[in-house]
Amino acid sequence: MQAKPLQAGEKVLLIDGRDRRYLVTLKSGERWHSHLGLVEHDDLIGGPEGRSVRTTNGARVLVFRPTFADFVLKMKRGAQVVYPKDIGLILVNADVFPGARVLEAGTGSGSLTLALARAVGETGLVVSYESRQDHHEQAVANIAAWYQSLGGKPENVDLRVGDVFEEITDTMFDRMVFDLPEPWHALEKTTRSLAPGGIVCCYLPTIPQVQQIVEALRAHGFGLITTLEGLVRTWNVEGQSVRPDHRMVGHTGFLVTARSMAPNAPS
Repeated sequence: MQAKPLQAGEKVLLIDGRDRRYLVTLKSGERWHSHLGLVEHDDLIGGPEGRSVRTTNGARVLVFRPTFADFVLKMKRGAQVVYPKDIGLILVNADVFPGARVLEAGTGSGSLTLALARAVGETGLVVSYESRQDHHEQAVANIAAWYQSLGGKPENVDLRVGDVFEEITDTMFDRMVFDLPEPWHALEKTTRSLAPGGIVCCYLPTIPQVQQIVEALRAHGFGLITTLEGLVRTWNVEGQSVRPDHRMVGHTGFLVTARSMAPNAPS
């Protein structure tokens, strides 16, 4: 199969010799400017990804289509984004599957929303609540920017401004993902719309919050409650020099998951 050439309107990732990364939207007639020199967008449009090009100053930069993780780390932020390492843990531990109906709160900058939409696929649904109008607007822009580069729009995403702590009655959900300071307030009304056997997943930065949500989940009859923290450390491998990198992606948050029990189920 022939590789698809880069097109105007697509996002590309330019990577210099020091692994600095620049996210660029290709537009005919425009130039990318940096201390390394200039690159004409028209020199990239129509060509393949995975090649190196020279700037006007003679520096080499690599050209790739950005991965989802690249986009998340470079996209504009309203609220703090959920990092790729935590997104992976959430998708797997919350068991987000194709066709699932997922409730998310809050939307933040939209990084996790995008990942959930990819995971549930065209037959699934993601309903995402954000209480702040400015964060909602930034998430809308980020999600539109990602889908624009793919030539489509997210038909399976419903972005709402509102209070998720109110009772949700329009949909029965398979999964609920809470990135909220006090998710225990959602257990009284919101999780009534979680199907029996469904999973609630809470992403939290501190242990006191973890302790409080675990106690609340137990009090509300949830089962199979688990808590974990994800740490990622990359390694440098060059010949005989094999060592951990000097910096690592350490603590960003804890993950608490639990399963919904059927009402009046015999013990």
